[in-house]
Amino acid sequence: MTRKIWILIAVIVLVLLVLVAQVFASTGRTNPPVENQVAWDSPQTQELFSRACADCHSNETKWPWYSKIPPASWLVVHDVNEGREKFNISAQDMGEADDAAEAVLEGEMPMKIYTVMHPEARLTPAERQALAQGLQKTFGGETGEGGEHGKDDDD
Repeated sequence: MTRKIWILIAVIVLVLLVLVAQVFASTGRTNPPVENQVAWDSPQTQELFSRACADCHSNETKWPWYSKIPPASWLVVHDVNEGREKFNISAQDMGEADDAAEAVLEGEMPMKIYTVMHPEARLTPAERQALAQGLQKTFGGETGEGGEHGKDDDD
């Protein structure tokens, strides 16, 4: 076969793969109902959490444009689902809320890959400290004074 035929076959295969990938592009991009309202210790903690954490740790994810295009969409959906599974402020059972401050202090959160596309989520050392302290006051933790986990008033 000639080189032109190989190129044509490669292009056709690539186009078919892209078309098949589009079928799965929106799979998993959901925002389930919010079941819980958090009683934040301060507006600053709420703002920092919203800016750096909420897309992966709440049911109020703002799905960016690239979350609709495979294969990036698969990574985004995976990271959001994993984040919600570990700690989700929108769920009645929030998960590992008491570990959130430690993850922020240790620089594990927000994830580096997230801050590449979301520069507003990059925290200064002072913001990281303030967020960690606020999370400890709001949710408790090993090094913080635990408060209520922000249950609804009708609980």
